[in-house]
Amino acid sequence: MSKSSFLPLAVAVFLGAAFSVPAQAEERLPDFDQGVSIGSFVKNARKAAASNDSILEGKAQSVQAISEDNIVRKIVVFRKGTTGKRRMNVISATGGIPQKDLWLVNAVSVVMPKTRLQSFKRSLASFGEVLRVEDDYVQNWLAGAPVVAPIMPLNRMPDIHPDALKGQVDAPEAQEQKTPWGIDRVNTKKAWETTRGGGVKVAVVDTGIDHTHTDLKVIGGFNTIDPEADFKDDNGHGTHVAGTIAGSDNGEGVVGVAPDVQLYGVKVLSASGGGTFADVIEGIQWTVENKMDIANFSLGASRGTPALEDAVNAAAAGGVAIIAAAGNSGRSVGFPAAYPGALAVAASDSSDRVASFSSRGPEVDVIAPGVGVNSTWMGGGYRSISGTSMATPHVAGLAALAVASRGIGGIDAIRKALKEASSSIGDFPGEQQGAGMPDAGRLVQR
Repeated sequence: MSKSSFLPLAVAVFLGAAFSVPAQAEERLPDFDQGVSIGSFVKNARKAAASNDSILEGKAQSVQAISEDNIVRKIVVFRKGTTGKRRMNVISATGGIPQKDLWLVNAVSVVMPKTRLQSFKRSLASFGEVLRVEDDYVQNWLAGAPVVAPIMPLNRMPDIHPDALKGQVDAPEAQEQKTPWGIDRVNTKKAWETTRGGGVKVAVVDTGIDHTHTDLKVIGGFNTIDPEADFKDDNGHGTHVAGTIAGSDNGEGVVGVAPDVQLYGVKVLSASGGGTFADVIEGIQWTVENKMDIANFSLGASRGTPALEDAVNAAAAGGVAIIAAAGNSGRSVGFPAAYPGALAVAASDSSDRVASFSSRGPEVDVIAPGVGVNSTWMGGGYRSISGTSMATPHVAGLAALAVASRGIGGIDAIRKALKEASSSIGDFPGEQQGAGMPDAGRLVQR
């Protein structure tokens, strides 16, 4: 059975609200076996707690939903060689409630009430298999982007929260296909004489994709926030990214850089762009498990975590090339783009200037069109927006063309190919544009 389908993988569970399990119930939990999913483990915890008479009589702490302010989220990282069964048994013994089995980084994400934190720490300290414990931050990964057209002057790029875009879906009217300016700027049509990216697997790790959009052909995907739910986009951001990578060459709307790739949507962010580090790490994990060639990360955080870096490194080792947005702060490059295992993309405008909002630093690899980019939008429409989020899918599409035409794979080979096919767009320093703008025609030459 293919794991890349519209049916969710049963490898993780997200608790919409945290649950506290009393000690009596913990003692009744069965050992976690390799054949049992995390979802089954959590359900067993709930059933065990619910069957305890003292809970039902109110004599002990009940299993209940608690507010986000009273929840503690942690990522417990274990030493290499610790089995999945052992990881889960350790977590159950500490009183933490497991959310996700982050096997890619030998970790488990855990939630608990704040009242249980100290006992959790004391219990965890007794297990030598535990390498470290990290905070699992909840944050908006799209803060500062995107910006809706009309485009503001480059010296004034306001931060617009993604919530501001909700409810602004364009009417899904059929329109004659027009090639976005960025597609022409990277010389895509020259590369199409050789390939359109057929057979290359590309994942958009974002807010999901509107897979009902007539200008997109989506093979499948996954929702890390709720594995039992669809990965359909409820923000618009992921759908916009998808159109730049793989908008269909069907005579309608827009066309992407690599219209023949196999496109997948991995929903790691909510309608408002929010998500935990565990959500994003699980998205990376999905791309490795499902053998993606390229993963587009048009998202970022101002700070990283060791577990996130471990996941990026594991993806690189597993053959997945992570193409990531440098960020829209105009300052240092965000994460995961700043990690050596990812390729960082800056943004330019149609006059070949570096966008003022584009983050900069030695981590920037290349630059691509990111101002006034027209692409697909949820609900069947189209929209022109700006950000390094919009530049990144140009490069992800270009990477797919390189994989298809040259038979290369992996982040190192793809980075090398893109840089060799790039030219500076002006006198801007390397920290703003990296090796410059890739040319698709040069890229596909062997």
